Amino acid sequence: MMFITLLRIELFKIFKRPRTYIAFGAIAMIVLLVQLALKVNGKDFIQLYTDSQSDTFEIPYESMNNGYFVCVAVLHMILIHVPLLVALIAGDMISGEAGLGTLRLVVGKPIGRTELILSKFMASTIYVVMLLVWMAIFALFGSILLFGSGDLVVFREENMHLMNQQDVLWRFFAAFVFAALALTTIAAMALMFSAFSENSLGPIVATVCVVIVFTIVQQLKVPLFEQTINPWSFTTHMLGWKGFFYVEKTAEGVTIDGSVENPASLVKSAGVLLGYILLFLTVTVQYFKRKDILS
Repeated sequence: MMFITLLRIELFKIFKRPRTYIAFGAIAMIVLLVQLALKVNGKDFIQLYTDSQSDTFEIPYESMNNGYFVCVAVLHMILIHVPLLVALIAGDMISGEAGLGTLRLVVGKPIGRTELILSKFMASTIYVVMLLVWMAIFALFGSILLFGSGDLVVFREENMHLMNQQDVLWRFFAAFVFAALALTTIAAMALMFSAFSENSLGPIVATVCVVIVFTIVQQLKVPLFEQTINPWSFTTHMLGWKGFFYVEKTAEGVTIDGSVENPASLVKSAGVLLGYILLFLTVTVQYFKRKDILS
């Protein structure tokens, strides 16, 4: 019961801050702008999006511009920026109270420090899930209402993946679940930095900088980094949600419904992300249990 009470208090703290609603507003605005652009100039956008494949495949421009395609396009654009929105909240969970001078009062109560950290982490996770549900409402269901449904076409380098519309919804559900795991990793890291800081800005900046550095390292495609850093970088595995839209084909090139091209890679990515979450939480709990709270 004590943990549930702590969780409710932490959720109240999150949603009483005006900055919490910036993320929801930003996501809604971006999704609406993308939907407007695709509604008005859909063919031009798709031609730009599929420029590298136009010489290899015959692109069905008119039929592919449906709600499913729009949602995938939105996910590609938004999910790389959402870590900043998550860091704005999770990075303030501990350091924000230290800056206000209330952290000492909180830990002075008969509450276990481990329980306190776990309640803050769980509140951050719930925030992440709510953010993704909000994104799904606008990006998926909103796009289906505006553009209708149909078969989903996804391009990957020199391959084209075609999924029947009856085989699509579960893929979006799985992709959003995986995205929640990825963003929870960011929340755990921001919470860890927050435990080491006395102000809110430091953990937020540190989290964003770490994500940017590892993302750049990943994009450099340097063999040294490809063999050492990238296989275990959390930013590499955060992109695992894309794997749900890559399907297996028969020898004749026919798509196999319900298939995933590389399920082992998805399992590995999920395992790596869970490992990082446990690592960040363990460091946070162990440090916070020994920390002298002076503010």
